[in-house]
Amino acid sequence: MGKSGRASQRNQVRIISGVWRGRKLWFPSIDGLRPTPDRVRETLFNWLSPEIRGARCLDLFAGSGALGFEALSRGAQSCCFVDANKDVCSTLEKNAQTLDCQDRTTILHTDARAPLKHSTVFDIVFLDPPFHTDLLNLTLQWLLDSDSLHPNTLIYLETPKNVSVENFPLSIRKEKSASDVTSRLVSPC
Repeated sequence: MGKSGRASQRNQVRIISGVWRGRKLWFPSIDGLRPTPDRVRETLFNWLSPEIRGARCLDLFAGSGALGFEALSRGAQSCCFVDANKDVCSTLEKNAQTLDCQDRTTILHTDARAPLKHSTVFDIVFLDPPFHTDLLNLTLQWLLDSDSLHPNTLIYLETPKNVSVENFPLSIRKEKSASDVTSRLVSPC
């Protein structure tokens, strides 16, 4: 296989369960874009299994869209994907067309550091910004101050292991560290 064939294999992620199990999503090569690995997604969706059916989801810093499309595959009602990169948004739209789920997706080409102009109240939020930035703090602050959450909204945070969220009014429901990454499922206090 040629060099470009190997590169394209690296730019895909597999949906691990649900109606689209085994289907592959493509994503562009962009600095900082690192899809959540299968093992971590499996743990996350085991945590979310009682809550996912019928949920309205928000995938901030969507990147590959792996978290949002996995949620839709497992029965979420809808997902709003947000990313500031035009190529990412275009690829998310193509993946939604391939999976024939455009009626359940909203794709916003906007900066997730600022509050969304969106009226949905979300049940589940995926917040996995590029590491080595201050985007987690900025985004989490506006999100907690917004009308986009209800008291039982679940927020998934994926951060470098050394990042703390103790300064935010959050209740940690689940937490797991692997290698240099910490995954947390939290809700607003």
